[in-house]
Amino acid sequence: MLEMIIVMFLLVAMLGIVIPRVNLGEDLASTGRKLIGGLRTLQGIAMSTQKPVKLYLDLDQNQYWAMAIDGKEEKPLPDAAWAMPRTLPDNIRLADASSGSVKRTAGRVDLMLYPNGRIDEAVLHLTDAGNNVLAIVVESATGAIRTSDERIEPQRLASIPDRVKPLLIPTATVAAGNQTGLPKP
Repeated sequence: MLEMIIVMFLLVAMLGIVIPRVNLGEDLASTGRKLIGGLRTLQGIAMSTQKPVKLYLDLDQNQYWAMAIDGKEEKPLPDAAWAMPRTLPDNIRLADASSGSVKRTAGRVDLMLYPNGRIDEAVLHLTDAGNNVLAIVVESATGAIRTSDERIEPQRLASIPDRVKPLLIPTATVAAGNQTGLPKP
């Protein structure tokens, strides 16, 4: 009898530890992984079809969808999984998106995925009901995608200081293939 009480106590203790950790709904991390997986899939489609793909992100409707670019017109993708727009879970929203120098908190942002594997530079911020943030950064040159649990602002191009600009102005002129001050051969 005592053994049964001890076993029951241990089972209740184990369930008390395990059940709170079970998450049956969509969370920020899984939604981010799905979005990154979608980006990688679209990158593969663009490379295999040798046609650019445009990914649309609708910040107001919390949806994203993709279209193949054929010349000057957009066509549905050959993959049937992308026939309908994908909607983010109710507790997750696309807070803002930056592509190049354009940052939007409402409306629509589009990203191009090119046949050579390159993706337009982008910074996306997903938030959940608890105001937790997941930043997704797409690097244009390498196509690398990285994530962070902190907000990441897109890098702005550094401007040239005014004191340096005069040093960049050429002082010698090239005349008839000879630079001033150099002896002629």
